[in-house]
Amino acid sequence: MNDSKAVFLDRDGTVVELLYDEESGYIDSAVRAEQIRLIPGAAEALRRLKSAGYKLIIVSNQPGVAKGRMSIEEFEETRRKMKNLLAAKGVTIDGEYYCLHHPNALIAEYRKVCDCRKPRSGLILKAVHEHGLKPEECYMVGDDLLDIKAGKAAGCKTILLSHITGMLMDILDKEGLHPDSFARNLDQVSNVILQAPFMHSEKRQDRD
Repeated sequence: MNDSKAVFLDRDGTVVELLYDEESGYIDSAVRAEQIRLIPGAAEALRRLKSAGYKLIIVSNQPGVAKGRMSIEEFEETRRKMKNLLAAKGVTIDGEYYCLHHPNALIAEYRKVCDCRKPRSGLILKAVHEHGLKPEECYMVGDDLLDIKAGKAAGCKTILLSHITGMLMDILDKEGLHPDSFARNLDQVSNVILQAPFMHSEKRQDRD
């Protein structure tokens, strides 16, 4: 097994379902363990990647504690719930790296501009160091442009979870940001990664 390769995964919207908050009207991350639900098909896709020799590492901004939306104990409970749900389907996560900071945090101890909050690459680089990885053999997968920026800054291949639209491509062009591939879910991600050579799952000309 090649221990130098990994798939870095954003958590919410990639592995775990996002929630609609009726009070705020926003789609946001779960703040209680009972709200944690795996995205359908995610565990099966991760199991295929693990079987192919990829380490699975969560790399996620989690400002809920900083914003006063949850306690640190509640956050730890969401972590345990996700891992338990994955373990029940035969998936073990090799590492979890979270940024709890936010520059406008309500909780003073978490109020800072840090190197670990994506789009900065601090979390990925820490994982690379601690797990003996080679960034060029790793993928960063997420549903936000911040994930792609962080992955590219760390030297990884990147896969954006998104439907391709003309508006999205215009935004990417303006940002000068070009993911290595696009996918709609982790099932497609696993197909892209396990293909040899590396290929795009969807082409730019496939715009809606």
